[in-house]
Amino acid sequence: MNADNIILSLQGVSKLFGGLEAVSKVCLEFEYGVVHAIIGPNGAGKTTLINLLSGELQPSEGKIFFKGHDLTNAPPNIISQLGIGRSYQKTNIFPKFTCLQNCLIASQSRMSSSMKFFKPAHKNKKVMERALKMLELAHLSSRPELTAGNLSYGEQRQLEIAMMLATEPELLLLDEPLAGMGSREAKKILELLRELAKTQTLILIEHDMDAVFAIADQLTVMENGIVLKTGTVEQVRNSKAVQEAYLGEEELS
Repeated sequence: MNADNIILSLQGVSKLFGGLEAVSKVCLEFEYGVVHAIIGPNGAGKTTLINLLSGELQPSEGKIFFKGHDLTNAPPNIISQLGIGRSYQKTNIFPKFTCLQNCLIASQSRMSSSMKFFKPAHKNKKVMERALKMLELAHLSSRPELTAGNLSYGEQRQLEIAMMLATEPELLLLDEPLAGMGSREAKKILELLRELAKTQTLILIEHDMDAVFAIADQLTVMENGIVLKTGTVEQVRNSKAVQEAYLGEEELS
């Protein structure tokens, strides 16, 4: 793998909670413009790994580099400002604010006046344009003044993605974006992720294997905090170790 193509790398990253090693000596490289899915059973360490990448947690050992910057102990706000966006298993929006206000808060977070909230945000043309553009990308341009709490669950996920995009990330960390959705809502989010994948790098945790196989370029399989296998979708499909440990012969066929 060409080092110039690497946007994010982990070098021997571990995370311990007391005596439990939730992530163990993980070494991974993520390429620019690639959709890289991280899969594995519950308790495999996937969300802990995402939390390490977003700064929600700091590693017990090892190093994390983003575009050559050492992010190992950086807080979430610095990581966001450097260009990494994050979504969560549970939708992380402001339900009493409008869709536009949610995106304005996110858009303004990239500015030095980020703690002054709505008044300067409304006056700043760039912030407003960015917020409106991201609502459009997330297919919510017809609902800027709708209170976020009145959106459907799927639309709330779309809004969360719009908020993440408003921070202008190069790398998106997506933690189970399809969780809790019906087939129609999941299809909309999957279509949105396909659009985003054209211009950005995505690291995705998802239990829906059909969705993973439909969108991912690379897969990493985790088990008990370790990386069991990394490769293309076909390489992972054909891995006997993966089939035996997690996916199963029938589910991969």
